[in-house]
Amino acid sequence: QVLLEESGGGLVQAGASLRLSCAASGRAISTYHMGWFRQAPGKEREFVAAINWNGVITNYADSVKGRFTISRDNAKSTMYLEMNSLRPEDTAVYYCAATQTAWSAGRFDYWGPGTQVTVSS
Repeated sequence: QVLLEESGGGLVQAGASLRLSCAASGRAISTYHMGWFRQAPGKEREFVAAINWNGVITNYADSVKGRFTISRDNAKSTMYLEMNSLRPEDTAVYYCAATQTAWSAGRFDYWGPGTQVTVSS
């Protein structure tokens, strides 16, 4: 199975940028669709963005469209989330996820432990 670990979280002011990374180990990620999710205190985990196995197809939650960019480097077994114009409502634990199920299924089977992103106003 693939093991995932996020990094790059931190405390920033509103309007700032952060880049999250998700490093995979155990297996090459080139056959996995991958995604980012987040969970704010007291709220359910929500979808942020996803990218298909070769990076051709991406999908974003409406709340982050135009501000966040998902990308991947299969040669480095790493996925990224570039977050710009951060808002206090973006504060959450961010998780990366991976799956080998069909893209249309929207299901992710492997998860990282998460990284905290805090945006102050």
